[in-house]
Amino acid sequence: MAANLLLVEDDPLIRRSLAARLRRSGHEVDEVESVADARHAIGAHNFDAVLVDYKLPDGTGFEVMATVEEQSGRPPCVMLTAHASVEHAVEAMRRGAYTYLQKPVDPDELDMQVKKALETGDLRRENRRLKRLQKSAINADSFQGISPAAEEIRETIRQVAASPAQTILIQGESGTGKGLVARALHGESLRREHPFVSITCSAVPDTLLESELFGHEPGAFTDARKRKIGLLEAADKGTLFLDEIGDMPPGLQAKLLGVLEDRAFRRIGGVKEIRVNVRTISATHQNLDKLVGEGRFRKDLLYRLRVIPMHIPPLRDRPEDVSVLAQQFAKDLAGDWGRRELTLTQDALDHLSTRSWPGNVRELRNAIERAVILARGNRLDASCFREEPTESDSIISLPPEGINVEHVIDELLRKALDRTGGNQSAAARLLGLSRDQVRYRMAKLGLLARHGAAHA
Repeated sequence: MAANLLLVEDDPLIRRSLAARLRRSGHEVDEVESVADARHAIGAHNFDAVLVDYKLPDGTGFEVMATVEEQSGRPPCVMLTAHASVEHAVEAMRRGAYTYLQKPVDPDELDMQVKKALETGDLRRENRRLKRLQKSAINADSFQGISPAAEEIRETIRQVAASPAQTILIQGESGTGKGLVARALHGESLRREHPFVSITCSAVPDTLLESELFGHEPGAFTDARKRKIGLLEAADKGTLFLDEIGDMPPGLQAKLLGVLEDRAFRRIGGVKEIRVNVRTISATHQNLDKLVGEGRFRKDLLYRLRVIPMHIPPLRDRPEDVSVLAQQFAKDLAGDWGRRELTLTQDALDHLSTRSWPGNVRELRNAIERAVILARGNRLDASCFREEPTESDSIISLPPEGINVEHVIDELLRKALDRTGGNQSAAARLLGLSRDQVRYRMAKLGLLARHGAAHA
């Protein structure tokens, strides 16, 4: 896990030795030798962790740690000391140190403790993100923008959410925010105190999708050892969000139509009819009328889903929203990654507003996230984005002998997980996938156990 580190050590030989070891491990290291220099560096740059000597020419490492504690990100600190004692260790921990290392520092111990400190920093960021999500319920105002189109969408969300409509269809290009609109419809409705349950139809194998939706009884099929409650049942009195509905297999489309008409279903292998009160919101980037014409989607199901249709326009049709979204993403992502609040300069906003954003809001957010992660100061200017490839750029060459696309996707997933320290949500954003799709591929590759639930 590569990171930006600050090393505060006044002995030049020790400092150079430790810095060299950390750089060989893939980290970027800023070296300073005093409390004053450390404070200046912390004020000017974002660090993922700080390694600080206890005894410095103009003070102690505790003073550096106090400065770190004032930062919004609060990167973990590792104390270095030549005079280790129980009392010293307790005092270091009390003042906020993640751990301490006795000099001379064992190189392997250094690597291990820095790795653990960085993992702790990741957990802190994830906790801050989850707390922020808990405090900020998703509603119509969550769909941000100053364009007439954005205002119309907010008003439509409020009207539709308050209506008795049981089925809503959201259409729009990939990355426009269909999932956000679905959650806002739930958050504005009287169902908001009940579950919001979502599934991405394209992320689950056809053979499992039916079981996920309807559940099953013991013995319904091989490995069905106990009863499973399906998502329809779990969403009772709330909202079921079916993302990428265009990828639902035809056989399952018929069963879904029956549920929408009768508000009842049976678990796989079951005989008892289960009645549910569920609002169903479906979303797709595909042209469902075209799929109907091709025989890949049921016409009667389309009519049932499209009782209340909503269309989310692409970002290129509302360019005035780019600056608003970019600034909000910079603020939110700085908090997620433990950075101080970052400022987007006017030339950066002008540059972002001129791009076509074929990947829409998702692509814009990914560009901002990359810039935030790599930021070395507290300002993001146009140069932070000019190297960011757009979705229309060719970033993969096709060899003459061809290529296995599945292997490419798996390799990109591994790289995204490595870059984000195993954070599945962040990896999904980098790849333009849903978290369900990332978890499905991780399970296929046997990566879930390795990265663990803490990074979910």
